[in-house]
Amino acid sequence: MARKRKTPYRLALARPTDLDAIMEIERGSFSSPWSRQVFVEEFERSFSYLVVLRDEEDARVLAFINYWVVHDEIHVLNIATHPDARRRGLARRLLNHAINTGLTRGASLVTLEVRRSNTGAAELYRGFGFETVNTRKRYYEDGEDAIVMVLDLETAD
Repeated sequence: MARKRKTPYRLALARPTDLDAIMEIERGSFSSPWSRQVFVEEFERSFSYLVVLRDEEDARVLAFINYWVVHDEIHVLNIATHPDARRRGLARRLLNHAINTGLTRGASLVTLEVRRSNTGAAELYRGFGFETVNTRKRYYEDGEDAIVMVLDLETAD
């Protein structure tokens, strides 16, 4: 009988000691990265979830997601994977985790904004069934538009 292969990654709530790794991923992923203080403040919000995906062998943080669950809505604020760990399905796993967490808390809707130029992320979201509902002109600090996407969990497959 074959043994079930153990997953090489582990989801966990982020700890303040993870902030250096989160900031490294943030800076390596975005042209206008969030400040450390923004993440510190996320630890203080009761409705905020900052979740990391760790390498099972060395406990290194490879990816993270920051999302809120407020009433019946999940709002994804930030999701990023370390440049060395991309194309392994880590962002997909984190987004699936956020959706499942929200569902257990009664959420029926997921919202997010994505840069118009971030076609890889938009493709990931469309794969989950997200639909574009709006454009926020010059939303980002550098003037780029944000595409607003929504997933209706009550009608999703």
